Amino acid sequence: MTAVTTPAAPSAGRPGPEKAADPRHRARRRRRVVALAFVLPALLLLGALVVYPVLFSVGRSFFDASGTRFVGAGNYTEMFRDPATLKAVRNSAIWVVVAPTLLTGLGLILAVLVEKVRWATAFKLLLFMPMAVSFLAAGIIFRLAYEEDPDKGVLNAAVVGVHDAFKDSSSYPTARARDGQGLAKGPDGSYATTGAASPGDVLTLGLVGVKPAELPKEARPAQEAAGKQAGAGELSGVVYLDFTPGGGGEQGKVDRAESGLPKMDVEVVRGGRTVAATTTAADGSFAFRDLEPGSYTVRLPAKNFAPPYEGVSWLGPALVTPAIIGAYLWIWTGFAMVLIGAGLSSLPRDALEAARMDGANEWQVFRRITVPLLAPILTVVFVTLVINVMKVFDLVYIIAPGPVQEDATVLATQMWLVSFGGGNDQGLGSALGVLLLLLVIPAMVFNVRRFRRSQS
Repeated sequence: MTAVTTPAAPSAGRPGPEKAADPRHRARRRRRVVALAFVLPALLLLGALVVYPVLFSVGRSFFDASGTRFVGAGNYTEMFRDPATLKAVRNSAIWVVVAPTLLTGLGLILAVLVEKVRWATAFKLLLFMPMAVSFLAAGIIFRLAYEEDPDKGVLNAAVVGVHDAFKDSSSYPTARARDGQGLAKGPDGSYATTGAASPGDVLTLGLVGVKPAELPKEARPAQEAAGKQAGAGELSGVVYLDFTPGGGGEQGKVDRAESGLPKMDVEVVRGGRTVAATTTAADGSFAFRDLEPGSYTVRLPAKNFAPPYEGVSWLGPALVTPAIIGAYLWIWTGFAMVLIGAGLSSLPRDALEAARMDGANEWQVFRRITVPLLAPILTVVFVTLVINVMKVFDLVYIIAPGPVQEDATVLATQMWLVSFGGGNDQGLGSALGVLLLLLVIPAMVFNVRRFRRSQS
């Protein structure tokens, strides 16, 4: 006979399993509520500042400029027909290819070199300091640095200084001859005598347009030189400033107070060929000796009047995008160097030392060991910079002058210009914003996945 047992009833003072589990359940639920309470403000901000604007922009991109008429994919079609938008896409592609590549390469090289510098910390701080400067301030700094006037732009001041050190500039860029004074301007900018000159003649070639204060320090009065007689077989003369300080004097005649123009190139031409050339003295005098009898033309070459070298047009249509990328490199090189330097400090030193003991030189160690081991860090830095470059706006908008704004525009600036900067077409601007979002998302997903893999 089998005994049948029935579960004992719980005692009056001891709770059952369901009741024992209930406090734990309530504790877990309480923790979830507390966690949600802490997360809720962040979620609300994320929804208000990110999710809602994205959804609104996507919806707005299907309407016309006024926002009242549904146009479907019309804005997206128009986007790729607009030459300005196509130029923005092209410039954005240049930014994505050039800027992250240069920054990653510079950061890698500097991180490796800094390890061998005695004052490594100070050097890193110096290179990282531009990160503390806002894009607005950096844009203003580089807008001034890129000024074409050498008296204002530091880069052109340096370029002009180097150029003038190797090539002399003209001393009289503003000089010109008076009409009817015996000098005619040629198509190349030179001046030549209108009448024939022969050995034994003394010519007075008067010019104007030069401020007395801008005359060379060695300039001397020209009257005495103009009064000298030419020797046998000699063609002489004087090039002078036909202007008397304080007024008075007579045009076409060398007065007592009028100065010669020194270091002026003078040529004698016969039959279209330069026979002889010389340079004027401090009093503006010149002389050609041992000339054969006949008629000659005296010419002041165009190089005497060439405008001074003004440097490089950094913010012109051809160089504006590279110039802005240069400003971006100045800001972000320290960021790339510090991140790559952190990865470099964690490399296994035994592998590097083993390679050196096996006879590898520093270049082989760098190329075959350091770079492969740093590949994950380099990839993260590169992708992060790609995301950042896709959103660049401040530098382009501030540095590029108005006339070349379209030549430098990228997707972010084009989106603003179309929406608010005069275009007033927020439908097309929203379509550009959606395009920019779609281009950024793959890089963000790649970066997040790589970060998760590195943490696992």
